[in-house]
Amino acid sequence: MFKRFFKRNKKEEVKQEVPEVAATQEQQEEVKEEVETVEEVNHATEEVSLDSSVEVEEKQEIKEEEEVAVETEEVDTIDESTEAVEEEIVKEVVEEKTEEVKVSLFERLKQGLTKAKQGITDKVDQVLKSYTKVDEDLLEEIEEILITADVGVETTMYIIDKLTDAIKTKKITDPQDVKGELKLIIEEILTNDNSTLDVSHSPSIIIMVGVNGVGKTTTIGKLASRYKKEGKKVLIAAGDTFRAAAIDQLEVWANRSGVDIIKHQEGADPGAVIFDSIKAAKARNIDLLICDTAGRLHNKANLMNELSKVFKIIDREYPEAKKEVLLVVDATTGQNAVSQAKSFKQVCDITGLVLTKLDGTAKGGVILAVKSEVDVPVKLIGVGEKMEDLQDFDAKAFSEALFG
Repeated sequence: MFKRFFKRNKKEEVKQEVPEVAATQEQQEEVKEEVETVEEVNHATEEVSLDSSVEVEEKQEIKEEEEVAVETEEVDTIDESTEAVEEEIVKEVVEEKTEEVKVSLFERLKQGLTKAKQGITDKVDQVLKSYTKVDEDLLEEIEEILITADVGVETTMYIIDKLTDAIKTKKITDPQDVKGELKLIIEEILTNDNSTLDVSHSPSIIIMVGVNGVGKTTTIGKLASRYKKEGKKVLIAAGDTFRAAAIDQLEVWANRSGVDIIKHQEGADPGAVIFDSIKAAKARNIDLLICDTAGRLHNKANLMNELSKVFKIIDREYPEAKKEVLLVVDATTGQNAVSQAKSFKQVCDITGLVLTKLDGTAKGGVILAVKSEVDVPVKLIGVGEKMEDLQDFDAKAFSEALFG
């Protein structure tokens, strides 16, 4: 009986423990579910964290790319700005150098015309200061100054007539205003539309004519050097075969300028030299052929005949070349320069004048006489010994330098 009671109690205990166990299992399941939920949450959190980190990295990369782009854009902007500044600096330097060259040339022109200024402008200034009114006596004194400066009688009379008309038309009463009018008249006389030496065409040929001693050889050498520096292929023809040492002097200039020269023996036929030079110019594709010619005055007829022969050869053998015929005259010879110009014009179709040694004379008025009486434009003037002292003639600059 005791055993039966004990078993019954045991069963009740077991029954009582089962709910506890069941409860424990339910708790475990709940815990398990909670754990799984927590794991899911943690996993989700990890995924979110991973996504967030990826997103952060992507945003960081985008930000870095944007910063790089901005920096690149800034660098490009800086480069563009730098290039613009550099271009501006280069432009300013070129303009400054060009301006310096212009100023330098004008200053050299003024220096070269110092004696001519003393012989004309300074004397005019003295006369104008001694008068209180404009009358015939004042004009007569100006007339005398111009004639003594080798302006020539005909040209002087033309200038005085123009000056008288201007005084009457503009009702000039102050003597100091006469100088301005005189400057304008001189500038007008010297101005010519064809005053520029044109060798832009290829091929071109320059024929230098003039008497011995006027500076033909030196002018040829300076022109050869100038155009060689400009990139042209230049050839010199030593056509003055009569003057002693003329060929040797020209060869020295050719070597100094770095250009070729065609020459024959002294006393050879000038026409043959020019003929060979033209053939050489064609064969070598020369841009510019510069020809020297004889300048003997002791036998004028023979000189002119030789020149006529040379021009016939050039016209026949080199018709495609643009031709410039430059008459070289020495400013220090005064009215003789006018006589020479008239003589050469009878034989040559002169396209321009070269007036040398202007720096060596107080009678610079010869430039007016030659220009007006021969009616040929002045294209080059020599105002010194240096290369840059052979200048293209500019009537305005010349008047400014003479009256400035």
